[in-house]
Amino acid sequence: MADKQRLVAWVIDTLREAAWAPLSIFGLYLLGRAFHLFQLFPPLDIPTHFLGGIAITYFYRAAIRHSQKLVGEIPLPIQILFAFTCTGTTTILWEFYENIFDFFIGTNMVRGVEDTIVDLFVGLLGALVLSLFYKRR
Repeated sequence: MADKQRLVAWVIDTLREAAWAPLSIFGLYLLGRAFHLFQLFPPLDIPTHFLGGIAITYFYRAAIRHSQKLVGEIPLPIQILFAFTCTGTTTILWEFYENIFDFFIGTNMVRGVEDTIVDLFVGLLGALVLSLFYKRR
């Protein structure tokens, strides 16, 4: 029972501290989609992916830091590497989402292979920037 309580505390602590970051970017993304801003200003896609990379890395860093109450001390370089790779996985899944919606719903989010590669690169660049400048608490 104590393990279940610690797991719930980990989830709540992580969400309370860091869920605002990716949810804010997702909210801005939804507003952009609702008002067709990405069609009107296609370069707006680049800062969105960059900020998304920063936000999701911040979320993963918080989750990893809070997980140490469950799994024990995790060395800082491992925390950084794990958060970076989780962000890489998230950017890939996001690009799958864009391509799947384009195929089945016809949303036209993807403007070709180059757009997908740039989106992946910019998202990982955001992750790298946060990883380089994030201070340990």
